[in-house]
Amino acid sequence: MTTSASAGAAAAPGFFPDNPTLIQRMAGVLVRPGQTLDRVIADPRWRGVLLTSTLLAILAGASVMSTAVGRQALVDEWERTSAALGHEMGDAGYEDLERLSQYAPAYAAAGALASGPLLALGLTGLLYLASGRRRHPGQPAVATVFAVVVHAGVVLSLRQIVAAGLLYARETTANALSLGAWFPGLDATSPAARALGFIDLFVLWWVVVVAIGTARLYHRRIRATALGFAAVYVALALLTAAAFAAAGGTA
Repeated sequence: MTTSASAGAAAAPGFFPDNPTLIQRMAGVLVRPGQTLDRVIADPRWRGVLLTSTLLAILAGASVMSTAVGRQALVDEWERTSAALGHEMGDAGYEDLERLSQYAPAYAAAGALASGPLLALGLTGLLYLASGRRRHPGQPAVATVFAVVVHAGVVLSLRQIVAAGLLYARETTANALSLGAWFPGLDATSPAARALGFIDLFVLWWVVVVAIGTARLYHRRIRATALGFAAVYVALALLTAAAFAAAGGTA
């Protein structure tokens, strides 16, 4: 394992020094995930990356949600979600949502924690148990798996930052990062538009990075692992779209 990581680092000596900084690790996940995760496996430090990526995501989300634009966009999102589930929102219900919107920064912070530390913990447990080799002497330590997952989460942190900027500029939480945004001509109520709207390009990027890390951890083929993970994500997105459609909504 150490030899593999050293070879990866040697392939890009200008990018990876002997002791890469936190910023170099985070940037490496975005531009050279394979080599970066090799280094993470050899030296599984995760605290700084987890803290920094989580704080950046919280800061971005809470900042935009503290504005009138962010609060109104959140109310509109809640109203759309209610309609998507087949529930009409009356005047009284809308007023309740406006009162709740004063907690929008906390809502954004909770979302960042859910997609950061909590997701990392859950996914680490899933990957560790799904490996089926808990007693195998070559099994990576839980801390190593967690470090890989935490570093992959840099992609989701970047997504939060980009999404916050787009929300403020467009004054809506409608996902501009979904595959559906590339096909604006589709009827929003069509099955194709529903399905594409639930496939987030940043989340797909994150899934691929997690797959690369999993392949490095368990010595599997990267392409096959990435295709498998991506297929599972797309299938879950399609099932979610189908569930909303079955509820009689319009999202």
